[in-house]
Amino acid sequence: MVTLTVNGKQHTVEVEDDTPLLWVLRDSLNLTGTKYGCGIAECGACTVLVDGEAQRSCALPISTVGNAKITTIEGLSEDRSHPVQRAWLAGQVPQCGYCQSGMIMAVAALLKTNPKPSDAEIDAAITNICRCGTYQRVRQAIHMAAEAVG
Repeated sequence: MVTLTVNGKQHTVEVEDDTPLLWVLRDSLNLTGTKYGCGIAECGACTVLVDGEAQRSCALPISTVGNAKITTIEGLSEDRSHPVQRAWLAGQVPQCGYCQSGMIMAVAALLKTNPKPSDAEIDAAITNICRCGTYQRVRQAIHMAAEAVG
């Protein structure tokens, strides 16, 4: 049995210690906004916040989470009003949308520590892969969100 805090609520789940956080979120807690992409922590579709830091949940064993506070896309805001979510919609970032929840979570973490990132800082921090290639719109949306945050 593992007890964890996700989106401000405590949950107890029965899983093996090496179960990736992604599968606990999706299969045990039915929080399906976090997506499976590659399974090796490269693409970023599975990005969630662990104590405010962007983490790739597909390769993060539940045993390493401990008492951390986990935030998924469902917990970022109740009504999609987070500045990054609003900027994503205003900038018409998503095409297929599959990678977007992970990218939004990575950007939320970036803006928390760097509210006015340069293009070079964005490129260094946001390594999530978008197969649709919406990177220019992503960058524009990040700058829009930074204006709203700052």
